[in-house]
Amino acid sequence: MTKNKTILIVDDSESIRYLLKQSLEKIGYNTLLGCDGTDALQYFDGREIDFVITDYHMPNLDGISMIRAVRSRSQYQYLPIILLTTETQINHKNEARQAGATGWMVKPFNEEKLMSVIRKVIR
Repeated sequence: MTKNKTILIVDDSESIRYLLKQSLEKIGYNTLLGCDGTDALQYFDGREIDFVITDYHMPNLDGISMIRAVRSRSQYQYLPIILLTTETQINHKNEARQAGATGWMVKPFNEEKLMSVIRKVIR
């Protein structure tokens, strides 16, 4: 089930990171936290990551640029990555898809819906 599955949470909002961490750990996932894309890239060092939730707008390295950097690493080419953002514009969604995002959810998010998406994607 969720045993030993690790989810990386990348968001410049400390409160969003904490909320996601609490929700995921409560149902048994391990979590890693990144405050922006640059910070998050440290985790792509060969370790197993099962899922990524990232914000779109972040300082230093935004979500789209981070996704491109992750996708350039063969080990993480097929890693499920969901953008969790306040953005709703179709051009942003298309840009995310082209960068390699698996999916898109708008903030504020519904916890049950997010958990459902994660469970469907993580095997």
